[in-house]
Amino acid sequence: MRRFIRIVFLSLALLFVCPPEPARAIDPVTLAILAPIALQLAEAARPYVIRGLINFGKGLLKVGVCMLQLSYIPFGLFKMTFLSGRGEFRSGLVYVFRGGIAFGKMFCHILLLPVYLCGVQINMGTA
Repeated sequence: MRRFIRIVFLSLALLFVCPPEPARAIDPVTLAILAPIALQLAEAARPYVIRGLINFGKGLLKVGVCMLQLSYIPFGLFKMTFLSGRGEFRSGLVYVFRGGIAFGKMFCHILLLPVYLCGVQINMGTA
């Protein structure tokens, strides 16, 4: 805990000692000259941005599916404890393992969200 407090204190001290440089305004003439160029660049980048947003949405859906599959863990624990007398221990254990795998997959998908945003689609298999 002390280490965390020290890191926060040093970060705040650094922020006050070396503040970020304030923003400067651009004169209107330069802005008028650069605006058409910026619009052309935005038009050229549009398909890549759209593809990146679509892949990001697919990645969010994958994270959501994995979050739903995390409910296998409590269901499996329920089957392992309360229904073990009826021979449900093994199936409960399978559900616990599936939930653990879903946790790992969710972690990987969350780490890959920035990659999805760049327009790269990664298929980690189906579950």
